[in-house]
Amino acid sequence: MAYLLQGAKYYDTDSVNGQAGVGGDTVFFHDRAGESAGARALAFPNCVIFPGFADVHVHFREPGFSYKETIATGTAAAARGGYGVVCAMPNLSPCPDSVAHLAPQLEAIARSAAVRVLPYGAITRGERGETLSDMAALARYVCAFSDDGKGVQSDSRMREAMLEAKRLGKLIAAHCEDEGLLHGGYIHAGAYAAAHGHAGISSESEWGQVKRDLALVRETGCAYHVCHVSTKESVALIRSAKAEGLDVSCETAPHYLTLTDADIQEDGRFKMNPPLRTAADRDALIEGLLDGTIDMIATDHAPHTQEEKSRGLKGSAMGIVGLETAFPVLYTHLVRTGVLSLSKLVELLSVAPRRRFGLGDALEGGDVTVFDLNAAYTIDPEKFATMGRATPFAGWEVYGRCQATFAGGRLVWKEDA
Repeated sequence: MAYLLQGAKYYDTDSVNGQAGVGGDTVFFHDRAGESAGARALAFPNCVIFPGFADVHVHFREPGFSYKETIATGTAAAARGGYGVVCAMPNLSPCPDSVAHLAPQLEAIARSAAVRVLPYGAITRGERGETLSDMAALARYVCAFSDDGKGVQSDSRMREAMLEAKRLGKLIAAHCEDEGLLHGGYIHAGAYAAAHGHAGISSESEWGQVKRDLALVRETGCAYHVCHVSTKESVALIRSAKAEGLDVSCETAPHYLTLTDADIQEDGRFKMNPPLRTAADRDALIEGLLDGTIDMIATDHAPHTQEEKSRGLKGSAMGIVGLETAFPVLYTHLVRTGVLSLSKLVELLSVAPRRRFGLGDALEGGDVTVFDLNAAYTIDPEKFATMGRATPFAGWEVYGRCQATFAGGRLVWKEDA
């Protein structure tokens, strides 16, 4: 199918100041089999066309936990958020620690994915941190290796994993968390936790393992990616590692850039791992975006049932949804306020993750998304495509509504279609 996108302007990150409108106000877009004759015309007056976004950190829960999310509902949410490709984490059942255990996930993707989904392989069997997964057999099927949700506690096991990943030419994407420093915590060990009697998670539980892993990267030469960075110390460590020339990248998430522990409410929608940190941590993350220390923004989209998120801060499951709110929240609170340029945001959401994870060029792959940047609306979780409803952004007034998304040349979402 071929499409004529009328009235919208293509956003070119290579143009001066990343101005929209390069190439005129009408863009012809089609898949490689399409021809211009008989193209379907779609009108998007006063909208902007971006390269499709890429999220390297999502949880779609299928197989094993489809009561929380499925490939179908998760990719529908991705399409509505402007994403053409996502990378799905391995905390599933069965855990993708072998080709046989990966097969049910691949079958679900082939059956019902609206956008391209690339799975992670587990670093260790069952994500238990004891023995390595069948990394060699998995390598051809997975985007990278991770035990996300758990830090690999053993130094020797992580060293072994890094050496094998280097041999296979694959990234290690690490959830950095020293379980010996958690002490039963479930929100940041800061002022809010102290004032309200909550058990806190120290910043060192994250940055301590980042520091350990960077030493192992120096030793092994592994290509290494740090998931969901949340502390100022982690940013400083990664900045130094990059200056040293280590093959290191990292991501942070929208909630760490726009919220702090001062914003926490006694509600499970403010509980995620790692937790919301301090204003100083948030500011360090923003500085890291601006100076290139932080390479990309991922959502860590992690849906749970309403019951699992209704037990308050202490009892609720950790995790929030984010695919449908990422761009409008970041555009409203970072771009419109002058903190980031729009071109920088597009780089963080599309260009950089595709480059680091080898996801392919957006336009060559037929991934584009159309946004009305002037559309103002209130975030309402009841209107989400995802099965998850827990978001700290509920009720926020934002700008930037996704009007359409194309993935692989296919129209996978259109507002009011």
